[in-house]
Parts: sequence; structure tokens; C-alpha cells
Amino acid sequence: MTRLVSIDGVLFTPEEAKVSVYDRGFLYGDSVFETIRTYGGEPFALEEHLARLERSAARIAITLPISRDELGREMIAALRAAVAAGRAAAGGADAAAGPAAGPTAAAAAPGESYLRVMLTRGSGPLGLDPTLAGAPLRVILVEPLKPLPGELYRNGISVITARTQRAGDAAPGAKVSNYLESLLALRDARAAGAHEALILDPSGHVVEGTTSNVFLVERRPPAHEGAADPGQVLITPPREAGILVGITRAHVIDVARERNLPVCCEPVTMARLLAAEEVFITSSLREIVPVVRVDAHAIGSGVPGPTTRALHAAFRDKVGLGGAPLPWESP
Repeated sequence: MTRLVSIDGVLFTPEEAKVSVYDRGFLYGDSVFETIRTYGGEPFALEEHLARLERSAARIAITLPISRDELGREMIAALRAAVAAGRAAAGGADAAAGPAAGPTAAAAAPGESYLRVMLTRGSGPLGLDPTLAGAPLRVILVEPLKPLPGELYRNGISVITARTQRAGDAAPGAKVSNYLESLLALRDARAAGAHEALILDPSGHVVEGTTSNVFLVERRPPAHEGAADPGQVLITPPREAGILVGITRAHVIDVARERNLPVCCEPVTMARLLAAEEVFITSSLREIVPVVRVDAHAIGSGVPGPTTRALHAAFRDKVGLGGAPLPWESP
């Protein structure tokens, strides 16, 4: 596929795409966004992402300039155009056709994409006053999806913990574009040889990753003698902790419950995190990634656990990739 940009419904190549230097998204990070990946060439959970985008915008008093349905159609049109342009550039037959329908057709194909849709308050004179802004600006980026190396799923990742105040704390639950604190925490993680940083709130509770949600697998005794109880429970920080309620997080919770694995949304202390049998993070682009080390501490046996593996396989079934190689089976 070819990278493509849509600005207020008009398509551009990345080199041609331009927004005003007076746009408040550029000046102040005054914007919200969503990231959506494809399966089989189709955007996954598109309506859920668009609903969250609208909620995020409402939390910072930005009104969608077009309806959610129109925005969804605009995103799909940009995706189709990017795929068609890629086929034309590669000399493929039927360059004008859309991507192959159905996730199974694309399961073995490398051509998945992701879209980032951004909504800014718009342009206006310099000044923090939001009433200075004109009409909101919408930008859609279509990019080729580059999966994580298989070894990260196979061996698990290390994370660090970071205590910081996030820009999104001013509008809890909104996916705002100002990621400075998360960016700095992620820089520290990379400097420490880790893949992600888990954010701690002022009281020391684990909230989420810089770009991910976090889950723990804990061992609990059966609820009562003879019960069909797996003896495990899945724990994730609650909405009230100030997390961004992830779309993949919600689907993983559904998958766990379908497998009769109890799920509890509860506060997570550092002691609880380090005592977990398994830990993993979730995000739209990475799906489920096992965490085997937090700071200097090994989690469980120090290797990806069976419950994490089972949930990831079930999630892949849910998105239509049952029977396709699992991420830890890839190079």
C-alpha cells in the first residue's frame, strides 16, 4: 500500500500534505486522536474508535465537524485509495479495487494498514483562549502496519515504572494528542533497554502503559469446593484510576469472560504487580504482549505464561485470524 493523508476530506501524498502553523494541534497539542488497525484490509472496531473519538473531543469541548458516519466513510475512502495507489505503483492487476475482503484472505499477507485520525480545534491567532480557534480540522493518516518482531511475543518484554503526571489527567478518559510525559517515560524505558513504561499515579498505583493498558493474571483459590473455577483471575486497573479505556482492552476482557476466566477491574499496587503470575499489555497495533520483567524483577517464571498465550490466541480467533500463525510463531 501507499502512505496517504486526508485533510478535511481531500487526499494528499505525505509530501503534499500541509496544515497551518497556526493550527492549535501544532501550537498547543489541542487535539484528540484515534489509531485503528486493519484485519483483512478492514478497519477493526471502527465504530468503537469513532465513538471514543467523539467522547474525547467532547471532553475538551471540540465538536465533530462532520457526523461519525461521514468520518468513518472518509477513513475507509482514504484506506481504499491508499491500497489502490499501492497496487498501481506495484503494477498490480485491478489497481482500482479495494483490499481483499475478509480477514482470512489477508491472514498470511503482509499488507495490513493502520489509520490515525486526528481532530484539532482548528487555526486562529496566537493565544491559549480556545474561542480564538476557527473550524476544527480533521486529518487522517494511512500507514502500512509493521508488526512487532516475533521474538517480543515469543520471549516477552521488559518494562520500567515511571511516576508522572500526564497531560490527559486534565481530561480523564480523553485520548489527547499531548503525549509529552508519556514520551519522556518511554525514552527512559528505551534507555533502560525496556519496551514500555508503566505509569504510576501519585499514590504509587499502576495506571497503564504510555501507549497501552496493563493486565495481571493472579492465582486465587477456587470459589468453593467442586466449582468449575479456573483458580485464576484477570486483573486490570479500573476506569476510575484515570486510564484511557482501550478498545483492545475491552475485547480482551470479553474474550476472557467467554473462556470463563473471571475479570476484576481493581487498583494495582506495585506489590500486587510484582506478585502476579503473569503480566501483559494490550494496544490496537500490538494486540497482547507478555511482560516478563518489571524494573529489576522477574514476573512469574520469567517467560510468557499460558494464560497470556491462550487469551492472545482467542483474541486472534475473534478478529478472524484463527488458523493463521500466531505472533510468537513468526520470525
